[in-house]
Amino acid sequence: MDPVLPRPRRRLSKGMYILPSLFTTANMALGYYAILQVMHATTSEFWHLDNAAKAIGFAVLFDGLDGRIARMTGTSSDFGKELDSLADVITFGVAPAMLAWSWGFNLMPTVLLTDWNIKLTQLGAIASFLFLMAGASRLARFNITSNPQPSNPGRPGKKYFVGMPIPAGAGVIAAVVHFSAGDPLVSWYMALTWLAMVTTVGYLMVSTWRFYSFKDIDFRSRHPFRLILFLAALFASIWFFSRQMLFFIALFYMISGVFWRVQWIFRRRSGPPPPPYKEASQAS
Repeated sequence: MDPVLPRPRRRLSKGMYILPSLFTTANMALGYYAILQVMHATTSEFWHLDNAAKAIGFAVLFDGLDGRIARMTGTSSDFGKELDSLADVITFGVAPAMLAWSWGFNLMPTVLLTDWNIKLTQLGAIASFLFLMAGASRLARFNITSNPQPSNPGRPGKKYFVGMPIPAGAGVIAAVVHFSAGDPLVSWYMALTWLAMVTTVGYLMVSTWRFYSFKDIDFRSRHPFRLILFLAALFASIWFFSRQMLFFIALFYMISGVFWRVQWIFRRRSGPPPPPYKEASQAS
């Protein structure tokens, strides 16, 4: 009887490999849906843009689940990683780039389309493409780097992303559009501000600044009650006040990376240089 016992486990393990891929497929489907919604948006039916923003927001959730489920079940594979990267390019690269351009520039009222506004629309298309290129470059760097080190390291033992992850960058775009319920911009100075913001998010993705990864959160700890209560309160707040909460969370995460970078610069100038990040990690 002993030799027979491992066989069901092997079958179960092989069957579990499809579970993370299902979440990745849902991620890709939401990105495709977001692109379709952006294409259907007009000045009179701008609510399609809000639907696209919501789809990207749900895709961020699925993207976080597929990797965590793969690690928890031990079903990580090269195929899953490549599929996840391709899905991310579509959902968090192409879809938010199209959304950013359509909401901030393309659907500007016709009466405002002076020569300056037309030039601004063209600049918006360039900024949106730079966002897409930055997101794809961020994914490529993530795939080929085994142990990336941020240029402004934090405490040893903490896990950080090097550069803003592409789901977070797409989340910033989607959160701003969702905050406005998809109603497009109507003034050139707001469009200029949006141009600067899209460019900034793209730069943060290809930067080497550290962003918290949340990978050290352990749901299998002995007393996760505080974490469960916090997450329950967070999800309830998002459910009832999605526009305000998602807008705040997205901007707070983006600003946190900038804050840690500025804090590191001032700390390095005012005090002696700390030990290298790699040695500190090994010492801990």
